[in-house]
Amino acid sequence: MSALDKLFTFKLGGIHPAEHKELTEGLAIEQMPIPKEVAILLGQHIGVPCEAMVKKGDVVTVGQQIGQVTKGLGTGVHSSCAGKVKAIASAGHPLRIMAPAVIIETDAEAIAPEWDTHEWNDLSPDELLDCIKNAGIVGAGGAGFPVHVKLKPPADARITELVINGSECEPYLTADHRMMLEDADEIIIGIQIMMKILGVKRALVGIENNKPDAIVKMEKAAKGKEGIEICALKTRYPQGGEKQLIEALTGRRVGSGKLPASVGVVVVNTSTAFAVYEAVVLHKPMYERVMTISGKGIKRPANLRVAVGTRISDIVEFLGGMSEDTEKVIMGGPMMGFATSDLSTPVTKTTSGILFLTKDEVDLHEGGPCVRCGWCLNACPMGIEPKEIALYVEAGKAKETEPFGVKDCVECGCCAYVCPSKRPLVQLIRMAKQALRNK
Repeated sequence: MSALDKLFTFKLGGIHPAEHKELTEGLAIEQMPIPKEVAILLGQHIGVPCEAMVKKGDVVTVGQQIGQVTKGLGTGVHSSCAGKVKAIASAGHPLRIMAPAVIIETDAEAIAPEWDTHEWNDLSPDELLDCIKNAGIVGAGGAGFPVHVKLKPPADARITELVINGSECEPYLTADHRMMLEDADEIIIGIQIMMKILGVKRALVGIENNKPDAIVKMEKAAKGKEGIEICALKTRYPQGGEKQLIEALTGRRVGSGKLPASVGVVVVNTSTAFAVYEAVVLHKPMYERVMTISGKGIKRPANLRVAVGTRISDIVEFLGGMSEDTEKVIMGGPMMGFATSDLSTPVTKTTSGILFLTKDEVDLHEGGPCVRCGWCLNACPMGIEPKEIALYVEAGKAKETEPFGVKDCVECGCCAYVCPSKRPLVQLIRMAKQALRNK
């Protein structure tokens, strides 16, 4: 029986936007050459930013730790190249702020390191966790939560399943798809390592059914691996949301304000599973990642393995430049990514893609008044009331939006996508969240 014989999905809301994956889904992963200079941000995760462990003039090697967290939640940062530290200075951040970074002039003569394999089966869960922590792994799906923390849930949490997110439901993005085709065996080993750490007997790998080749490849890699199940998901956005994925695969609903551990689940991305494999088996830190470069605005779309700290401008140059009618550059997917106008912004551990969208790929209409059609209510996968939150914010009553579920919003963008008036609902909801935090 194939996983494709049964499709899983969540119950509430959701949409199916145009996928645009045909631009890159058939393109094998390429290794992008190291640029002449990288800007490695010291804050690439949820939690406390790193403090620099190097200074101007220091010579660094590939994989050397250059940033450490001395207190609070966080994880280390490693050099993605060999070279000399040019400065500890500010660089553009994907969130459109300036943030501390280590600027490194790369050594063009340096030879890429070879990472030897190490046996892991005899290591204890704590020893495996130390490997992951030392490698500076964060969730590659976008949030950037330190993985060694996620894999050590509270003592009172009874974890029964590990859920692997291979849905990649955002339009345009195909990096996870390609990794499942090209690195399936390594991803499965990463899953086995995490199962041992968590002490669980069951892992559920959810992959949308618009990637049938990836489902077949992962089924083959998982064959004979006890407890790992490959599950086909209905193609539906936001199928990759933690709460939606858990509901689809286990039938459990994570309550308002609760974490997946509250229903006995830990969720990680397929790319994160691959990073765990590299950390434990190869002792390789997380200093590069696979990302999709797509959209009609880039001359040559690609799936690239890119060194962390590489600037967008260097990626553009490597791929032949942008077209003149490029209207918007987005770091991440079109639904939840962030637009940027600064091509000197470097990529981070959580950059899943960069999109170069032309005028015919974006909607430039200005938002109008709410017509109370209710479409946003039907599309919302969290069952909240986007239109009411937005109206309250516009009326200067953002602090009164809590009864409408504003804290449960995952900012997936479904509401804005279906809105016939093109209202900036996600931005207004973010304003409401900030007002409640200030309150």
